Amino acid sequence: MTATPQDRPATHLPLSGTSALVTGGSRGIGAAIARRLAADGADVALTYVSAEERAKEVAEDIRALGRRALTLQADSASPTEPVEAVHRTAREFGRLDILVNNAGIFPSGPLEDITLDEIDRTLAIHVRAVLLATQAAVGHMREGGRVVTIGSNLAERVLGSGITLYAASKSALIGLTKGLARDLGPRGITANLVQPGSTDTDMNPADGDAADGQRAFSALGRYGAPEGIAAMVAHLAHPDAGGTTGAAFTVDAGTNA
Repeated sequence: MTATPQDRPATHLPLSGTSALVTGGSRGIGAAIARRLAADGADVALTYVSAEERAKEVAEDIRALGRRALTLQADSASPTEPVEAVHRTAREFGRLDILVNNAGIFPSGPLEDITLDEIDRTLAIHVRAVLLATQAAVGHMREGGRVVTIGSNLAERVLGSGITLYAASKSALIGLTKGLARDLGPRGITANLVQPGSTDTDMNPADGDAADGQRAFSALGRYGAPEGIAAMVAHLAHPDAGGTTGAAFTVDAGTNA
């Protein structure tokens, strides 16, 4: 998908003059977020683990909008690489205003088959990396900074078996976000959580074997689009959203209704 420049001058865009880092931004929800933030005026850095070519495609779309783009190879399972990505983004762009903690995996399977390595890797990516990247990012942020983390609607309602580890790791983000809101509030930095439901990506395609069952749980009877999640992130990153912090926004076609 190629980004389309907006009609109004860049100086009138809501995020003009800002910079953002989107972890896991090479595909799916992360790529949609990176493109949307750029369309709203931000320079955008994005991390990837192995999908280098896809990351470059997103970066090309960002540059086509007249923004600066930066691709960074960083594994969120590492205790150091997400932090290094934050510092490099701030160094390259001269500032960091928005951090989107998006990188994630989807462990699933019988409870008795969960391994210690799988537990450690999932918690490292979904919880530790979010905390460490945020800790590093706020050192570069001014008043008005934004931290947005991508969780899951499964943090609040588990609709089936085999996803205990995933749900547990995403549930931790609720408390983490509330704590960040208290810690960062005095500095004028907000922290919020976006919780997608079934979203049409290569990780969970709308034409996949399990798609009909997931659609059946939703009030709207459909999957969400990555662009819908990106729109919520863009709203929370907007300068006018400074009064919203410590909150979770579920975007799941009414699955948790």
